[in-house]
Order: sequence, then C-alpha cells, then structure tokens
Amino acid sequence: MKQFGRVLTAMVTPFHDDYSVNYEAAAQLARYLVAHGSDGLVVAGSTGESATLNRTEKNQLFATILDAVGDKATIIAGTGSNDTHASIEATQEAAKIGVHGAMLVGPYYNKPPQEGFYQHFKAIAASTDLPLIVYNVPGRTASNILPSTIARLAEIPNIVAVKESSGNLEQVAEIIRTTPQDFLVYSGDDSLALPVLGIGGTGIISVAAHIVGRQMQEMVTAFFAGNLAKAQALHLELLPFFKAMFVTTNPIPVKTAVNLLGLDAGPLRLPLVAPQSAELELIKQAMLQVGAL
Repeated sequence: MKQFGRVLTAMVTPFHDDYSVNYEAAAQLARYLVAHGSDGLVVAGSTGESATLNRTEKNQLFATILDAVGDKATIIAGTGSNDTHASIEATQEAAKIGVHGAMLVGPYYNKPPQEGFYQHFKAIAASTDLPLIVYNVPGRTASNILPSTIARLAEIPNIVAVKESSGNLEQVAEIIRTTPQDFLVYSGDDSLALPVLGIGGTGIISVAAHIVGRQMQEMVTAFFAGNLAKAQALHLELLPFFKAMFVTTNPIPVKTAVNLLGLDAGPLRLPLVAPQSAELELIKQAMLQVGAL
C-alpha cells in the first residue's frame, strides 16, 4: 500500500498580479516546502483555491509540481468535486500525468446521504488505480461523512486514507477503531495533529507547514520516537501560530504568510480577499513568535 508520508502540506496556488497561475512560483514553493519538512504535497485542495481553478490549470499544476519535486516527495492531486462524473474524469487525467495519489473532497452543496457518499467514492475508486484519500470537511461541505461510511470505504483496496477535518476527536477515534490497521488517518486540523497521533493517527495534512514545516516534522518524528514530552512542547509552542492561520478564511492567512516570508504566492482570487489590517498584524505577530520573520 502507498505510504504518503507523515507531514503533507496542503499547498497554496501562487498567482501573478493578473490572477493567472504562476507555475514558476509554484515549482519554487514546492521545492521550498520539501526542503523544509514536507514529506508530500497536496495540490489544488481547499488551501490551493481549487474552487477557482479550472481543470486545465489544475493539470498544469500537477505536472509542474511533479516535475519539480516528484522524485523527492509524494504528490497528491485534489481531484474531487460535487459531481461524481467530473471527479472521475479529473482523477483519470491526474493519473495520466503521473501523480502519486488523489484526494477527493466529500461532495459539497448536494448534501448526499451516507449511501450517496459511499457510491460517489466507490465509483471514483473503480475508475482508477491511484491510491485515494477521502477528505471529510463538514465546515466547507455542509455534510459529514460518518465513521461507519469511512469504514465501508476502507474496504475498497485503493481507498487508503482519510483526511479528517471534522474537528471531532471522538469521530476520528471511531474511524481508527473501525478501519484496518494499515488505513491512513490524517488530521486535517493543525491544532489537532498531536491529539490525532495520540489516538492512532498517521500524520497531518497541514496548512501551517508552509511556515513551520520543520517544527511540525520534528514534532511528528518526536512522537513516533516515543519522545512525548518533546512532541507536546512543540505542539504547545506552535498552537498560537496554528490559530493565527485560521484568524480568517483559509487560505487568506497562510497565503499572506508565504508572501511575508519572501516567497512569491501572489494575490488571492475572488471571492477571497486580502486580510484586514488587524488580521494582518496578528499574522505578522504569530510569525515573529515562531521565528519566521
């Protein structure tokens, strides 16, 4: 089974000032992230502003980042949508490009019942040989994929992981309890990374790792080495930064932080906007506290 790594960064998508995708900056950012603690990259997920990227842009991003760091890191393509047929096509196109796996968000807006979730992911899995990550993010999709549904999906050979962003540790624990031992359970919330590891999780699909990737890799490594005191100390030290990265809608804070770091992430596409002045000040202070500025 495909091992994706423990610290995966949900990568922002750099844009030029005219809002076109800056592929050169994307390659540079990918190289930076892999050199600073990331085992893998999730491309064109929520943090990558996938909702405003078209299929051609996404595919070019996958190819660009695969070419830049695909020999050093796992490249996971965000290919999910609320249209099963479109998700199948997108996943098949990404597979042809050569990505190492795909991440599929729970269908948003449609609000399918649990059987609808199951049939959606089952149909996509049947259409590809890629290892797949189910992405449960009720705060964005307005519906929750229940642990019992994840347990059913885990029986499908190439559905190998879940990114759990419900914020509910009891739900995460139930998924871990009811899925095979080799099923990968990633925290989708930076602030819950260590608690999720503590109940048997695999790792983190992170926003904050853009800025504190080395510290997060150090925290996860310490945990798996049995040095719980060090892992706990790092988690508590990073907690204010994790919170600052969600002072307003993701990816507004992290894209701002990447730009402040001196890397070219460019602007946000509407309907996302730059942070308010108070939010910007909080982001800067949080970066200062972790030594990033």
